[in-house]
Amino acid sequence: MTKTDRLLAVFVAVLWGANFIALDGGLAHFPPFFFAGLRFAVLLPVLLFVPRPQVEWRWLLGYGLGFATLQFAFLFIALRTGMPTGLASLVLQSSAPFTVLLGAVLLRERLSGIQVLGICIAVLGMVVIGWHRAQTATLLPLLLTLAGAFSWALGNLCSRKAEAPNPLHLTLWISIVPPLPMFAMSAVFEGPAAGWHSLSTAFSTSSGLVALIGLAYTVLLATVVGSGVWTTLLGRYPASTVAPFSLLVPVTGFTLAWVVLGETPHWLELAAGAVVVTGVLLGSIGKVRRSARPEPEPDPVAA
Repeated sequence: MTKTDRLLAVFVAVLWGANFIALDGGLAHFPPFFFAGLRFAVLLPVLLFVPRPQVEWRWLLGYGLGFATLQFAFLFIALRTGMPTGLASLVLQSSAPFTVLLGAVLLRERLSGIQVLGICIAVLGMVVIGWHRAQTATLLPLLLTLAGAFSWALGNLCSRKAEAPNPLHLTLWISIVPPLPMFAMSAVFEGPAAGWHSLSTAFSTSSGLVALIGLAYTVLLATVVGSGVWTTLLGRYPASTVAPFSLLVPVTGFTLAWVVLGETPHWLELAAGAVVVTGVLLGSIGKVRRSARPEPEPDPVAA
């Protein structure tokens, strides 16, 4: 993996780590399922100006179902049933070892010894942080969050199999999948009028304005930029090389919560976070399989 692509992967981790703060602001005003549907629904008008990606429909729909729909459905159900936000940001990153395992089993991707060692080290650090925070979580929310992580891993593999010539187009077009099921779940679990009432009052309350800023961050930076770069990297390298970088997300989330929200992490979490970083760096080392494109390092955002 090139130095530039490593930096891009770390950049995505920072965007997604900060996204949990944006979600905190958004969910303080919007019902969870409605907010999840809204984040993708606002992108639908953009598709009028974006050509459909030249990929098979099954991979586009699979990516949209796994990454954009099931992941957030399980995550928000978990949060609703008592999963702490900080612990959720950590457990959700178990998508990395899930992706590596599924990539090896389903895509026959080979792992080098140093990659296996790095992933094991990163998972060990994640387990230590989870063990320290597990006192605040019950079993059902934990299992639901793991289901969300597994869904993300399935989405990663569909994204890789899609081999989109323009990853940003693929990232935008998966927005057609989540809105209907998310709004349907909002109507069933949150009430048919709850979400629309929160939207109508968003511009008239301080919490609503904060939620709109959180929505803008989630849509533009976390979804369009972050997912676009992530999809590009998955098309350029084996899933086992890219996935470990998602383990940096909870480390970023803890750090930003410390700086922005004044939440001081335990020293054990900081030490385990350093272990995670070390493991991710080792996990990104190894032979890579580049996509057959003439440009060695295309700009993923401008592509």
